[in-house]
Amino acid sequence: MSAGDRKKTACVTGGNGYIASALIKMLLEKGYAVKTTVRNPDDMEKNSHLKSLQALGPLTVFRADLDEEGSFDDAVSGCDYAFLVAAPVKLASEDPEKDQIEPSVRGTLNVMGSCAKAGTVRRVILTSSAAGVYIRPQLQGDGHVLDEESWSDVEYLTAEKPPTWGYCVSKVLLEKEACRFAQENGISLVTICPVITVGAAPATKVRTSVVDSLSLLSGDEAALGVLKGIEKTSGSVQLVHIEDLCRAELFIAEEEAAAGRYICCSLNTTVVELARFLAQKYPQYNVQTNLLSTDDQLLEKPRVLLSSAKLVREGFEFKHNSLDEMYDNVVEYGKALGILPN
Repeated sequence: MSAGDRKKTACVTGGNGYIASALIKMLLEKGYAVKTTVRNPDDMEKNSHLKSLQALGPLTVFRADLDEEGSFDDAVSGCDYAFLVAAPVKLASEDPEKDQIEPSVRGTLNVMGSCAKAGTVRRVILTSSAAGVYIRPQLQGDGHVLDEESWSDVEYLTAEKPPTWGYCVSKVLLEKEACRFAQENGISLVTICPVITVGAAPATKVRTSVVDSLSLLSGDEAALGVLKGIEKTSGSVQLVHIEDLCRAELFIAEEEAAAGRYICCSLNTTVVELARFLAQKYPQYNVQTNLLSTDDQLLEKPRVLLSSAKLVREGFEFKHNSLDEMYDNVVEYGKALGILPN
């Protein structure tokens, strides 16, 4: 095999996670060699899907921990691209500063340090979150469109401490620190800020967005509370299909001219619109649709829109633009995961 025939190699951190598992699958299908990291490679309950993905192509699993400096060196070594997907999620912590914010920043810089050391990484693709974009209490009234220039208000979050404030602050700070590190070390860095991500992935143990996006069907009040909370703090419920998110990750990795942040959102909706859609599409679940009468803070229509115009302007096309396309296979996935009854 000549140098020109060498497979491109990508590292994806946090391979047992929802987004990372789907990204690994896509990269293998596109002919990449993939190296991924997990905290405990022997935990087959969390990692069994990685075994099955190895049938698709060269996938090597490494042990690494965001808290251990240098633990990503082997995984990143020799890679063309590094996708930083792993991140701590401790939404219910008593001390978000210590449990969420500091570990997020430290972990990101830890992996970035390994990328700088490797010397082969052409680009680092950081997966952040729209939570770092849309918490801005000064956005009153309707009709706001937020793009990549928008940052969640760290001063407000730290002072008022609304639910999940630590998670939102961690995303802003880790993005800014990663940017600083990339500039100081001559690393090409692009950041993607996904919204609530729906759709099936190889991972068999997931929490976060899948549980939330199925909450109207499952009757999980706490998860529905998360959706309502997002709508109240951000002005809408923003969705993207996991296939589009992975395609966007790869697009900004390979697109020479890509730079800076990218919001990845193909649909802005509301809890009420979502309930009506799901009630019609899945009548067997008896979805409550009279939500406006029980919660007067809910919106009929989105008040704030998150825009992916930058991504689209640079040549990316979303495949899943309607609720119908978003929820194409997520119910089957929910059943497989035990979130929904069979």
